[in-house]
Amino acid sequence: MFEDLQAAPADKILALISAYRADPRTDKVDLGVGVYKDRDGATPIMRAVREAEKRLLNKQKSKTYLGLAGDIEFNAAIASLVFGEQADFSRIRAAQAPGGSGALRLVAELLKRTKADATVWISNPTWPNHIPMMRGAGLQIREYPYFDAASGTVRFEAMLEALGQADRGDIVLLHGCCHNPTGANLSAAQWQSVADLLVKRGLLPFVDIAYQGFGEGLDADAEGLRILAGKAPEMVVAASCSKNFAVYRDRVGAAIVMGRTGAEADIAMSQVLSAARTMYSMPPDHGAAAVRIVLADAQLRADWQAELEEMRLRMLRLRIAFAEALRRQSNSDRFDFVATHRGMFSRLGLTEPQVDRLRTEHGVYMVGDSRINVAGLPEDKLDWLAKAIVSVLD
Repeated sequence: MFEDLQAAPADKILALISAYRADPRTDKVDLGVGVYKDRDGATPIMRAVREAEKRLLNKQKSKTYLGLAGDIEFNAAIASLVFGEQADFSRIRAAQAPGGSGALRLVAELLKRTKADATVWISNPTWPNHIPMMRGAGLQIREYPYFDAASGTVRFEAMLEALGQADRGDIVLLHGCCHNPTGANLSAAQWQSVADLLVKRGLLPFVDIAYQGFGEGLDADAEGLRILAGKAPEMVVAASCSKNFAVYRDRVGAAIVMGRTGAEADIAMSQVLSAARTMYSMPPDHGAAAVRIVLADAQLRADWQAELEEMRLRMLRLRIAFAEALRRQSNSDRFDFVATHRGMFSRLGLTEPQVDRLRTEHGVYMVGDSRINVAGLPEDKLDWLAKAIVSVLD
């Protein structure tokens, strides 16, 4: 049966994790893995989530299935968190999914069922799993320019020009905030321009919001999505709780549909749930239940928001300090953009050979495209790290 099967190519980020763990050096630095880390290098369970899990353990009386849509109260809470309390929820429907990735795959299946020849426009660069995930659903892919590595800024005019060539009915996948892998984000004015273009061209917004609260704050990070919701007649969203609730392994996310009417949203959601049934049937409950408890309890919610804000501000301080260290070591402003980007990631603009040298010569691990996890920066040796980076520049 399997004698002619070829091994699948290794995932580059997972291979990087393995290489880092096998490296015996004690002064090695991991800037590759996309999880939040505190100053000790740990990924903690958030205080409010831990308390919610205690309450869940004490009060939960059954492990029976909840249904294809999962935790209904969780779905409502996440839709409100993403769209804002003033949204028109009469035409918004949500289904719990196994993480943000599960939500993306559900939405992709909905799009394929809706328009068999659908084309999804995706930013260049983007999260590495976006393209294979969309292709796995049978969708066609086109890319739009997004990032200028030389300046560390968004190629906004080129982005608009490319999307202006999209056909009516095409889908545009947008990072809701904290663009992965670059950290370069659209301004509110740019979101307005994108929304106007999408409406004018008859394009469907597809927002992947995986880092809400990690950039400028919970509401500010959802501003672009809410601008789209206020102008576009319909849209789809994949939301993740992995980062902002630190429930990575519990796989907590939601696939959300906003229809032109409530009836259309109901029909679309029926197709989402049909797709869920064929892929995994029922979503996992524990993590979503904990998130729901946090969002429903005023005291826990306040504590969660306070800790999330601590995480956001820590990453911002690290960005500023690292940019300053790079300026000192390089005697240039080449890396100043690191301080202006937001979220967990930035892309330094190094070549793959330079990234390889950092790993072999200095024990500094980052993704081959030079994406770094800002939360992984070593607070006590930023100048050492900046000096190592400068040493491999051509």
